[in-house]
Amino acid sequence: MRPDAFGKVGVLLGGKSAEREVSLKSGGMVLAALRNRGVDAHPFDPAARGLDALLDARYDRVFIALHGRFGEDGTLQGVLEWLGIPYTGSGVLASALAMDKLRAKLVWQARGLPTPPSEILTADADLGAVAGRLGLPLMVKPVCEGSSLGMSKVRAAGALEEAYALAVNYDRVVMAEKFIEGTELTVGILDDAVLPIIKLETPRDFYDYQAKYIADDTRYILPCGLPPARERELQALSREAFDALGCRGWGRVDLMLDADGAPYLLEVNTAPGMTDHSLVPMAARAVGLSYEDLCLRILEAARLG
Repeated sequence: MRPDAFGKVGVLLGGKSAEREVSLKSGGMVLAALRNRGVDAHPFDPAARGLDALLDARYDRVFIALHGRFGEDGTLQGVLEWLGIPYTGSGVLASALAMDKLRAKLVWQARGLPTPPSEILTADADLGAVAGRLGLPLMVKPVCEGSSLGMSKVRAAGALEEAYALAVNYDRVVMAEKFIEGTELTVGILDDAVLPIIKLETPRDFYDYQAKYIADDTRYILPCGLPPARERELQALSREAFDALGCRGWGRVDLMLDADGAPYLLEVNTAPGMTDHSLVPMAARAVGLSYEDLCLRILEAARLG
């Protein structure tokens, strides 16, 4: 599409989730990229302006650069459907499912797709029994949160209570998931294409918020080093996981390989980061797609329903 064919475009950024700062950076870069290509793009921060202002702005379509709650979880998508404004990324149900790590896992399990075993934690749970059933180490996670916020790697049953206390600050529903020791991979999806796999390495306990957005010692290995046939298999698995949740447009699938090379799906991000540390732009560059072209491709796929 020609830049003027997009009409007036709103870039939704910021918001009121715990990922606000990352979203401001993602949205700022997307906004600059679209403007550099001649798109009539304008910032819109739902934390600063009521959503009724979306009607007054008369956007022809919006680019969602919001992360986490009230941006990536289906709530905003529902508002945009009601207002009749085409938007980037997945629809209402798929966004909600992908944001909810527990229910995403239930869908994958029903489809026979591999994902680590997990249990819901509660304040009165027998944490020692949970550790016994799942084995150690464990990842303790808020069920509906992103950017690894509130997550802890637990190596001893005695540390579960503290990890639960941290996670419940971010979400009232908390899960413990068996930690898969091995190789962390991430797979970008763009329309019908599955982008090259990126292998992640960090000296930290796991790929946490610090490793994702701040640290300079995180290694992004691309090409990932897997044999081509194996990479294609994992790309196909990631596509199946993405499609199983009903996702569309673009996103990112995160998974682990254990010591024997068996894959385990972790989560799908339906509005991944678009910062200078972000993974989908990195994978897009590997197939010759610049950051600006990536933004245009994502925007072009904006729709309703």
